[in-house]
Amino acid sequence: MNNNKSIYLIPVMLCFFCMGFVDLVGIASNYVKEDLGLTDSVANVFPSLVFFWFLIFSVPTGMLMNKIGRKNTVLLSLIVTVVSLFIPLLGNSFAVMLVAFSLLGIGNALMQTSINPLAMLIIGNKNLASTLTFGQFVKAIASFLAPYLAMWGATQVIPSLGYDWRVLFLIYFVIGVLASLLLWATPIQEEIAEGKSSSFMDCLRLLGKPIVLLSFFGIMCHVGIDVGTNTTAPKLLMERVGMTLNEAAFATSLYFIFRTIGALTGSFFLRVLKTRWFFIISVVMMALSMVGMFFGTEQWELYCAIALVGYGNSNIFSMAFSEALLSVPDKQNEVSGLMIMGLFGGTVFPLVMGIMSDTMGQAGAVAVMAIGVIYLFTYIPQVKH
Repeated sequence: MNNNKSIYLIPVMLCFFCMGFVDLVGIASNYVKEDLGLTDSVANVFPSLVFFWFLIFSVPTGMLMNKIGRKNTVLLSLIVTVVSLFIPLLGNSFAVMLVAFSLLGIGNALMQTSINPLAMLIIGNKNLASTLTFGQFVKAIASFLAPYLAMWGATQVIPSLGYDWRVLFLIYFVIGVLASLLLWATPIQEEIAEGKSSSFMDCLRLLGKPIVLLSFFGIMCHVGIDVGTNTTAPKLLMERVGMTLNEAAFATSLYFIFRTIGALTGSFFLRVLKTRWFFIISVVMMALSMVGMFFGTEQWELYCAIALVGYGNSNIFSMAFSEALLSVPDKQNEVSGLMIMGLFGGTVFPLVMGIMSDTMGQAGAVAVMAIGVIYLFTYIPQVKH
């Protein structure tokens, strides 16, 4: 990659930061639950709704990239995201939040499908996993800042704004507008394929390739554990240690702090270690964290478990995504759409976890996440690049 092209990674990495806005749904759903007096199963509809749209929009977005290009698709995703962040500034009723989280999910589905191929367009195939991992590091910064911004808004008096914890949306709205303008002004050359585009069924047929299908399920488990921990970590501390929501919100930040550290160090380890070995280490850490969250009753035990899953889960997406992308080099847009459709796991896991936690406490939610960790152990033989 030449120096001129490397400059183009700056706006792309800012887009990765905007991609992290989707993770505010974990802490936001807890505040909405408290504001509106909702049960766990009802509150978990919000993160589930966000990730439902990945099932609907991911594959069509891969097809859209073939027609309008990767950069234009990312720009479209930023516009939808910015609108989703503006809506909660108008109110915090159940209906308003449903609309906002739906648009946030749609925008993020468009972005996650198109941003990785756009980054690949700039850097090429070399060091793809480590570059995508660095992008996940940038994304994680936005993720772990979200709970702090929400806590700041909830505990500080801001008379001129009056948005309480929703000041989080205002700050990310401004950053989203800046990212849109910067990417729009960046000249990125790409060739838009001519001729017949892949159909929806052509894309789905790629799931017939074992590595694509297994990577799809791997990403489902990754994001299910990610969203699940994001949502459940504060509840664990509230249930077992007796913390208030504002105190327990730190657990979400702790998770994302270690996810950020994992993504940053992972971009180095993936250059010096075999990907399979790093994948094994990551999944073992996640397994230990499930044991800690299931049985832990002390604050330090739960914090250690949350830190372990944060680090362990930080690179799973990049490794599974790159395995699938490199396995079908002539259909990268379509494979990207399929992999991002796997983020639908963020819908399935929280819904089941909400039901289980209402039935048997937060240990039930942890048991659901543990099933995802078990699957990731079975995926290890597929990690070859």
